[in-house]
Amino acid sequence: MSDSRHNHYKMSDLKDIAAVILAAGRSSRMGAFKPLMPMGHETVIEHVIGVFRTAGITDIVVVLGHEADRLNPFLKEHGVRLVINPDHDRGMFSSVQAGVGRLGDDCRAFFLMPADMPLVRPETLKITLDAFHESGMDVCRPCYRGKRGHPPLISAKLIKPILTFTESGGMRALLARHQKTSIAVACDDPGILIDLNTPEDFKNATGRENT
Repeated sequence: MSDSRHNHYKMSDLKDIAAVILAAGRSSRMGAFKPLMPMGHETVIEHVIGVFRTAGITDIVVVLGHEADRLNPFLKEHGVRLVINPDHDRGMFSSVQAGVGRLGDDCRAFFLMPADMPLVRPETLKITLDAFHESGMDVCRPCYRGKRGHPPLISAKLIKPILTFTESGGMRALLARHQKTSIAVACDDPGILIDLNTPEDFKNATGRENT
């Protein structure tokens, strides 16, 4: 897709596009609380929020769970909406439901992003938004070298199915049901595949964040 098309989308056109950031997990493999780990002059969670803001997304919901008492006061200064998931130990899908359940009736679509994927580029979000506007599909997923990554952009049509989904497999299983109305959006961004699960992941990420 041509990047020049981004220029005709005004910031006002994105008021009905939201982002749900999942920051409720225990970071057990990292050995430290990932959202508050330093990344350059800011924390990982600040970096993720900044990526969305740079792309023009202002309605940002952050789902908290583990260490919510540490993140809550910190994030109140960043103008995001906070949701506590008391059932975060049930798995990530419970956090997805908690966050999606707070989206407003005027929401047209939302990005879904784990908080430990700070290397996604704002340009990738814009390309995915272009695809959503132009395709009419319900799910647009960025794709790098044939591999789908995060964050998917999901139509508000799927909010009710997400909130009422009770089967196993979580978000992966639910999205599999909507393959006919999903597209992969090619992008030149390996960051859509890189999450920070281990100290080695984090070292690699902080070493390449400015590349």
